[in-house]
Amino acid sequence: MKLYIIVLKSLSSGLKAAQACHAMFAFTQAYPVKTKEWAEHNNIVILEADDLPQVADLLDVLNLSSVRFHEPDLDDQLTAVCVEPAARRHVADLRLAG
Repeated sequence: MKLYIIVLKSLSSGLKAAQACHAMFAFTQAYPVKTKEWAEHNNIVILEADDLPQVADLLDVLNLSSVRFHEPDLDDQLTAVCVEPAARRHVADLRLAG
């Protein structure tokens, strides 16, 4: 059981890490029950996407629990999305963040 965090590919490695943390924290606040279920396994996968809004919209259409994080210091750009473990097959084609 893995929690998936998708970050914007064009960010630097340091920003990817920071944005992933912001998104995960927001997810834990928004979905405490799902967080508790995930915490028993405690696995995290950080992926990256060129078109993060498109990925986030797909997750919404699929009705998966997710949280979008917009970075105020980057003109409120969408920089990360954290999504529940059930998203596994829908994010399988994304690459690990580098």
